[in-house]
Amino acid sequence: MPKIKTHRGAAKRFKVTGTGKFIRAKAYKSHILTKKNRKRKRRLKKKAVVDSTHVGALKKILPYM
Repeated sequence: MPKIKTHRGAAKRFKVTGTGKFIRAKAYKSHILTKKNRKRKRRLKKKAVVDSTHVGALKKILPYM
């Protein structure tokens, strides 16, 4: 059986924690930052855990993570 290719775009966007959860960056932090307040931008800096409904799909496209 051949090896499964890793989806390179997903590999750059997601990391796996020690407990096996997927971590992602939050959206809406790339541009038009002048109208967003300081508190909101600070919250957007932090990483978030991927929702459990998407974990199955991520495991399929990131088989070796």
